Amino acid sequence: MKLSARDAQAWFRKPDPAAAGGLIYGEDAVRVAQLRAGVVEALVGPEAEAEMRIARLSAADLRSDTAALLDAVKAVGFFPGPRAVVVEQATDGLAPVFAAALAEWRPGDAQIIVTAGVLAKRSALRKVFEEAKGAYAAAVYDDPPGRAEIEELLRGAGLREVSREAMADLETLAKTLSAGDFRQTIEKLGLYKRGDTDPATPADLEAVAPLSREAELDDILHATAEAASGSIGPILSRLKAQGVGPVPLCIAALRHFRALHAAACHPGGAEVGLSAQRPPVFGPRRDRLKRQLGRWRRPQLETAISMLVETDLALRSSTEAPQMAIMERTLIRLAMLPARGGR
Repeated sequence: MKLSARDAQAWFRKPDPAAAGGLIYGEDAVRVAQLRAGVVEALVGPEAEAEMRIARLSAADLRSDTAALLDAVKAVGFFPGPRAVVVEQATDGLAPVFAAALAEWRPGDAQIIVTAGVLAKRSALRKVFEEAKGAYAAAVYDDPPGRAEIEELLRGAGLREVSREAMADLETLAKTLSAGDFRQTIEKLGLYKRGDTDPATPADLEAVAPLSREAELDDILHATAEAASGSIGPILSRLKAQGVGPVPLCIAALRHFRALHAAACHPGGAEVGLSAQRPPVFGPRRDRLKRQLGRWRRPQLETAISMLVETDLALRSSTEAPQMAIMERTLIRLAMLPARGGR
């Protein structure tokens, strides 16, 4: 039976224990493997591996021994309970092997759970599972998880309460990360909130989300954007002691001010512009950037970007001037820019 996207999600959550088996296929191998693991556990239970109620065969095994699949399906386990035979990375060339095993399948036999990569509409393997009685074929698309799937992942991680703002951030993050990274983020959020009965907030998500930013540079970037020029020198000394060079610092400052500029130019407003950032901005950091945008007008941000580009070129040139001193001078000038209204 060919499953629609909606029916496939229901089958992933609660597979039919009386079925002969199922095929899960798609381009994202990690997501396919995760769904396969969930289906198998739902069918045979978490202790099935230890009780030897799961048989694993590779596509290579079946090509060299076509009878191996039916033998595994019909085998009698030492421990009582439902059994499963898992075959990964199957191809169309093995379609006759699966067709024969499904035709011989009887209640009490092991379920046949198969994974594959991208399969064309006329795939022989798809046709076997779509037409076999009591078998299912489910495609895994690259679409980001929807609201229902996110809520299912949250429940699986033990999170029952999530604030509206955190859910909005999760939906944004789902469109940015790969399925595997997003699932890991949900799992980390569940561990982070273990024992905490308060709803998860954007701050909680920010603490576990894999944001691509250099945390050790945040202090000096915020000090610059918030006109705290007196803090720049001490922070810069600490960063220098930690081995942060002037060029990476300039690149980080450019990234920060370009993000502010992009948000300021967004037709939907600054808040929408921050939400549209890639990677997305979360929680307290988003609130802080919103406050910084209140200090800066668009022309000033464009001036700041120009100053940083000039500094980057100077740092990469053959100048004999101390590079960190050049960078410090630029940051201090940037911090004073909003008060001066320009250069």
